[in-house]
Order: sequence, then structure tokens, then C-alpha cells
Amino acid sequence: ALARFGPWDFLDLLARHGIDWHEKSLGQLFCDGKSTQIVEMLLAEARAGGVTLRLGTEITAVSHAGGRFHVTTDSDDLSCDNLVLATGGKSIPKMGASGLAYDIARQFGHRIVPPRPGLVPLTFGNRFAALSGLSLPARVSNARARFDESILFTHRGLSGPAILQISSYWREGEAVEIDLLPDLPLAARLGAQRQVSGRKALTTELGAYLPARLVDHLAAPLALTGTLGDQSDARLAEIEAALHHWQLTPSGSEGWRTAEVTLGGIATDALSSKTMESTLRPGLYVIGEAVDVTGWLGGYNFQWAWASAHAAARAIAQR
Repeated sequence: ALARFGPWDFLDLLARHGIDWHEKSLGQLFCDGKSTQIVEMLLAEARAGGVTLRLGTEITAVSHAGGRFHVTTDSDDLSCDNLVLATGGKSIPKMGASGLAYDIARQFGHRIVPPRPGLVPLTFGNRFAALSGLSLPARVSNARARFDESILFTHRGLSGPAILQISSYWREGEAVEIDLLPDLPLAARLGAQRQVSGRKALTTELGAYLPARLVDHLAAPLALTGTLGDQSDARLAEIEAALHHWQLTPSGSEGWRTAEVTLGGIATDALSSKTMESTLRPGLYVIGEAVDVTGWLGGYNFQWAWASAHAAARAIAQR
């Protein structure tokens, strides 16, 4: 599916609708204007395709009989030859997200990979409340992944691109490691500075490399006391190691309320990778976030939604 509708195909669609965009780090694409431009583009494409939108309609039952799918809503009954599950995952329930796609897929024998919040801030109680609003570049990692982007301290914990990215690889009870000074030889820098600024407080000198509020926060747990001249080479190496390998164990995450994507979902083993059609119930298609496919921050999950939808639409048109 991804090979049949790639990023350049989507960028061509943006160009046709006059939507400008820019690229950030790691190939992440963002609109120059408002994200509502994408919604307006999709609505325009739907109108061009003769799509009927039925908003505020609750689906109460889905079945298959007589070679057709039957959908019961709170207002009437519908039937069709092909049914596409495009209801997403469980992320951000206030926008209407639910597990509807999983319930329907189970009816037809599909396996569900347990859903979890992804691309979500991590919580630490009020541990970092005094640092709320502070942002800095960092390297965040665990045994499964590593990301070099910014982190953001919040009243409830940590957020920012690097934290959102690692959250998709984090499991409850595990620690994450934060390198506050990626690739910086701090001990060597401070050792050289010691010759000219030995009388200055160690925390003052560290303030040249880290935000002062963060240095103050770390002063007690890392015993950042005395002047720079008081620190031996071995002690400077210890400080560097602590700042390169800051181990933190989150108490949890912000959960579905703020998760940008859903990890898990309808397993791919009973879906065609070319058409997204069910191998268990012909005519049933599953696309987008409802499927157990999750990408990085910055448009990758949208690209999966576009590509999987395109694959299903082409397959249905050719039936």
C-alpha cells in the first residue's frame, strides 16, 4: 500500500489545492498555514467524488448476510457490497475516537493487537513542575530506539518531540535515558575552563551549557557544589557521565486524552498489504489508524492513512 501512494503523490495533491508546506528534521512535513487546510482539501476531494457525509450518526450494528454488509444506525439501515473501516483508533476520545473498528473487526474473526497510547507525553507527578515551560535539545533513548530532538518540561512531566517519539517504544515501569548534552565533551571543556575560571561556582559554569533552572534542579541530586577549581578531573568525568546518562522512570503517560496516535489495533496478518482487504471476509477493508501500523511524529501516520485509503479505494473501484 505504501509503495502505491507515496509522499510525493500526496505532495502533488497539496500542490493541486494550493497548500504550501515545509520540512523539519527527520523528514517531518508541516503545513505553512493552518492544519484546517488539510481538512478542507479532504472535504473538497470527497465532494468531487460524490461522497455523502452523514454526521452525528451512531452505528449500532454491523452484519453480513446475502452477500452484502448491513449497517444499522440510530436513524435507518444501510447495505453495501464493500465496507471500509476508517474510524481510527482510541486516541483523543473528545474528538469522537472509540474502539468501534476493533469491535467490528472482531465480529469477522480479526485479531486485535492490544491498543496503547502512542506519541504521548510521559508523566512524573509534580517532579518537574518548577521547570514547566523549559525546552532544550536532547537525546532520548531506551533499548529499542533513540531520538535527537527537543524535550519540554511540563507541570506533569515531560513532552516535546523526543519524548513523544520515545513514548511509542516505552513500556510501563521502564526507564528512559536522557542525554542533556549530546556529543559534547563536557569534562574536557570544563577542565580547560578551570584554568581561567577556577573561582567561579560550578553551577555558574554549567549554566553556559544548560538552562540555569535545570542546573539548579540538578544541583542537589548530582551534588553540584563548590567552585570549578574544586573539581578534579575524575569528578568532572562523573558529572559529564550523569548528564549524558540521566535515567528517569516515568510514572505513566498522559494516556488517550493527549496521545497523537494509537499503537496496536487490527492485526495486519489477515489483511492484504496491497489492497487492505480482509482475507477473512471479502469486501471488508481496514485502513488508517485502525490497523496495527504506527509511524513517527511529523506526518508519517497521515501518510499511512492516505496510502492505505488509496489502496482500498483502487481495489474497490476495480472489483
